[in-house]
Amino acid sequence: MKQYTGKTLEDALQAAASEKGCQKEDLTYNVISEEKHFLGIGNSVTIEAYDRQDVKEFIFDYLGSYFTDLDQAVSIEIVLQDDDTYNVILDAENNAIIIGRGGQTLRAIATVLKAAVNTEFKTSQLKKYIRVQVDVNNYREERYRKVTAIANRVAREVARSHVDAALDPMPNDERKAIHQALNDQPHVRTESEGEGAQRHIVIRYVEKKERKKDKKEKEEA
Repeated sequence: MKQYTGKTLEDALQAAASEKGCQKEDLTYNVISEEKHFLGIGNSVTIEAYDRQDVKEFIFDYLGSYFTDLDQAVSIEIVLQDDDTYNVILDAENNAIIIGRGGQTLRAIATVLKAAVNTEFKTSQLKKYIRVQVDVNNYREERYRKVTAIANRVAREVARSHVDAALDPMPNDERKAIHQALNDQPHVRTESEGEGAQRHIVIRYVEKKERKKDKKEKEEA
């Protein structure tokens, strides 16, 4: 992150905002150093700061370099969602290569990108985590629809038969999608069991379901 210096924090923020063409309120920053002198003469504050556009440009550059090294021509679109998640949409001539078997390559790309973004824009004072999602031609959304449709069918059978059922092992993001999809279903609850690649969801019958907001998402954290 680039650094900016001013006599006061407001001056430093204004310098950053002016250069970036944004409002001060749009900045996320760290105070790097602060010097105070007698009568205020020679006071200075140095910060490092970024805005949303900086994050977008970093993602474009990082992925552009990544796919150039792989000799892959990939279009990149970044949509900032209402919850400040950067939704990165990739598209290539051969999307199957980017997705990989069972989405493994796509998840690896997402993991590496998230780590790179949060290392580049680390803000230790604010402890702010930048949320990034990566999809290829709506693969993830289609996958979520598929696994939640299966989970809903199984949940209905569990509610009818009163017999618990275990789903196949799946990655964390797909388990979250199922937890959310079944959260309001009567007479069933979802639990994650197993370790590592064998972690899976068990759909259990319950006579009376306890309503605990976001319980399932917290299980996955």
